[in-house]
Amino acid sequence: MKSPFWDRALAWDRAFGVFAWGCSILLMGAFLLIIGFLVFKGYHSLNLGLIFGDASFLDAIFLKRQVFDGLFPAIIGTLCLILLSILFAVPLGLATGIFLAEYSRPGVKWFFSMVFDILAGIPSIVVGLFGFSITLFLHRYFFDQLYPCLLISALSLAFLVLPYMIRTTQMALENLPLSVRMTAPGLGATKLQNIIYVLLPASLSGIVSGIILSIGRCAEDTAVIMLTGAVATAGIPRSVFSSFEALPFYIYYISSQYADHSELMKGYGACLVLIFICMNLFFFSHWIKKKLSQKILYKD
Repeated sequence: MKSPFWDRALAWDRAFGVFAWGCSILLMGAFLLIIGFLVFKGYHSLNLGLIFGDASFLDAIFLKRQVFDGLFPAIIGTLCLILLSILFAVPLGLATGIFLAEYSRPGVKWFFSMVFDILAGIPSIVVGLFGFSITLFLHRYFFDQLYPCLLISALSLAFLVLPYMIRTTQMALENLPLSVRMTAPGLGATKLQNIIYVLLPASLSGIVSGIILSIGRCAEDTAVIMLTGAVATAGIPRSVFSSFEALPFYIYYISSQYADHSELMKGYGACLVLIFICMNLFFFSHWIKKKLSQKILYKD
């Protein structure tokens, strides 16, 4: 015979299940509402003219003609910005995460973990202002030709996403089972060999998740690039020391200073283009993750 306590426990269990389902449905509904709103507003603007303006596809791709009234320069600038930021952030983030998980003492680990958690909560506008201030300092005392540019923006974004990379790498390594950790040393492997050949492959899923999170943050942030190099009409960046266009800044600029309804619709179209780019970057990251996992499994 079931006791009243058991009946209350089952009731609470059912209530929590209903609550969890309700939260999931609410979140999915909000997501679909946002995407549906953007698609409804912006799908009319999705055409080659939105991307390339008055220039032809071939002229824009081969840089025979500069695109002034299209998103092509902003798309190229966004991709360059993401690539540079990730190239700067991934080696530093991986190395620091490995140090905290495998080499640091408990006191050092606690201190730096707290510091990186605090850095992760710093508003992006503060990071952008810091990058802008560093640029002014370098321009005044060391490099007269240095101005806000693609390189400064990429370094600022790399600093912004480093805490995510470090903490996800650290947690992915620390959460590995003890049996995985001790197998290679038991067979005579050094600590470095254990990290490279066992621990990093085993924690690949968590590390790639941190990289994906960093890609999304680099692609969407506006405050940092607005202060460190993004402008409205810069064209395709010729070098890392030139100004650039980016989709987040374009969306902010066109939605706050649009002159007519058609310009605002271009802003909605730019939102859809940015979402499409982010989705493809995420799918590409998951594809790399899957291929690496299969390669590691095949070697094992």
